[in-house]
This record gives sequence, structure tokens and C-alpha cells, in this order.
Amino acid sequence: MEPPLNDTIEAINRRAYDAMAKNEHFLTTPVLTSELSKPLEILDARGWLGGNIRGWKVLCLAAGGGRQGPLYAAAGAEVTVVDISPEVLENDRRVAAELGMNLRILNVSMVDLAPLHDEEFDLVAHPVSTCYVVDVASVFREVSRVLKPGGLYVSQHKQPVNLQASLRTINGYYTIETAIGDRTKGVAPGESSWLRESSTAEFAHSLETILGGICRSGMVIEDISEPDHAKANSAPDSMSHRSRFIPPYLRIKARKRGDAKPRSLILS
Repeated sequence: MEPPLNDTIEAINRRAYDAMAKNEHFLTTPVLTSELSKPLEILDARGWLGGNIRGWKVLCLAAGGGRQGPLYAAAGAEVTVVDISPEVLENDRRVAAELGMNLRILNVSMVDLAPLHDEEFDLVAHPVSTCYVVDVASVFREVSRVLKPGGLYVSQHKQPVNLQASLRTINGYYTIETAIGDRTKGVAPGESSWLRESSTAEFAHSLETILGGICRSGMVIEDISEPDHAKANSAPDSMSHRSRFIPPYLRIKARKRGDAKPRSLILS
């Protein structure tokens, strides 16, 4: 069977996130006014950004919802927000209007950032979303193209085994249900939870695809973390219990090599 067409997958995920925004899903909740006084504490707990991004040009990639963009703007950055969901981006427009912020908002796909220029950004901030595309390499190529040499790519991904494993225990164990790198069927939709978005089309990408893909696109990985969501003595089948055995996310700090050339300058 041939891999699903990207536009079909995008349509499924666009509809899912449009509905989530309309229903005020927690993943589309705008920033709280109280959080704007400490944006980097929220965005960069590990200090990867060096404590000051004032004047940086930041791309919030697949990051609509009225949270990431306003937080980066509150930290002094010049912000562009990209997302495939028009309804999610309405949150950004509303929050920007309410706070008097100037956000550039684009309704385009992360696999094709044609409206953005080569070497335009100091930072690409990319929350969890690579699970929604079949060809992750296309995303990393676009990120590398729009980053300035030396620019940072800070991204978060669902761990491969997080998407492969059952959401609930079966005979006391979380079990592997989905093959890694399945480009035909993807992950079976699960109940809406902190770990799964029920109406989306997701794909479990291997670590080689994620980490190797970032490196092959002209970036160097400088640090990796696994955000800790585990809690001792938590109830089975809860996110905090499952996270004791399966870290749900992988957060990556990468930097574009100074000698990397944007795609439009590469001669074949």
C-alpha cells in the first residue's frame, strides 16, 4: 500500500485541531496574562536560549493557539506563528489584539514554508507536531532553510515508543501495538488525553528518523532532554504512571551549522 498523501493527512489534522480550538481543548488554551511577566521561565526552563532573546526573529512552527507566540513576543522577540489550523490561529489573532502585540500569523504547513525567506530566523521553536506528518525529513529541511547560520532549532517530539505503546495496561503491562515507521496506517486513534489527540492522524517515527533527520538537514544537536511527567505511586493507566515506564516526549536543542547552505542555493 502506498503512503497516505500528505494533503489528506493534513486535512484530517486540520479538521481535528479546528474542532479542538472550538471546543477549548487544553492543547489550544491561550496564555494567561500572569505568565507574560516570566516568559523565558516558562519557555526555556533549561536555559538553552541564554536568558535573553530580545530582538531575535522567532518562528513558532506548528505552534498556534495563542500561547507560544505571545510568550516569545513578551520576551522581546519578533514573532511569526505558523499553523495549519485556521481556528487555532484565531486564538493568536485574538490574544495579539487584546495585548497589543504585533504577531505575523501564517496559515501554512510545516512541510512547505514557501512564504518564509531563506536564513530569516534566529530561532525556530517547534512544539510537539512531527507525529502528524508522514515525511519528517521535509520539515527539517524547511527548518534548516529558514534558519540563519548559527540559529537554534528547539523542538519537542513524541517519543517513538510513546506512540507505539498502548495507552492502558493489558494484564498489568503497557504493550507495543504499532510498528515503528509505519507510513501506511499510522497510529490507531486513542481517547483524548495528555498523550493522544483522538481525531488526529499520527505516525510513530524512529529516533534515527528524528535525530538523524535533524543532523542530515544541516544542523548539529547540542542537547537533549526528556521532560519528566512521571510520579511515584500514581494510579495505573494515568499519564504519570505510564511516564514512569515510557517517557512521553523528547526535547532537542539543535543549531544550524555555519557552513550549511539554504536549499535554494544548493546546486544538484
